[in-house]
Amino acid sequence: MTFELEVGGAARHIDSRGAQLLLDGRIIDVDAVRAGHAWSMLLGRRSYEVSVVERGPGDLIVHVNGRAVAVRGGFRRFGSRRAQGVAGIGAEAKGAQRVVAPMPGRITRVLVKAGDTVAARQGLVVVEAMKMENELRSPRAGIVGEVRATEGALVEANAVLIVIE
Repeated sequence: MTFELEVGGAARHIDSRGAQLLLDGRIIDVDAVRAGHAWSMLLGRRSYEVSVVERGPGDLIVHVNGRAVAVRGGFRRFGSRRAQGVAGIGAEAKGAQRVVAPMPGRITRVLVKAGDTVAARQGLVVVEAMKMENELRSPRAGIVGEVRATEGALVEANAVLIVIE
């Protein structure tokens, strides 16, 4: 199956071939296992903790080791898992953007407050999960509309922490 995705503003071409990917013409071995609300993935010899939040049809935020990456197009479960539908690549997302917890954890730092102007990829909140601190970043430039995160609070996976308008 072939996918045309926009990842972090760059177009990527992916062909899935069982437990291998052809990413922009480069072969990568893939192994993925469900780990709670996320995926533990081996790509080649590198390990990644990945969770996906769908903001709308073909509009995803993929958290890779705690860093948010905007993806337009769709995604697929690899290996022997069944494919999911793929939507077309869309234009820049409009409206409020939610920054969510990629996995259950504890809020250790809130770096912004409501009304702050933020740049794309600016740090917003730090979540400690699995003995690692993950700085969650803004998916785009905008104004912080809501801060739902409180330092010291426990959060569930996919809990909305910050809303960027």
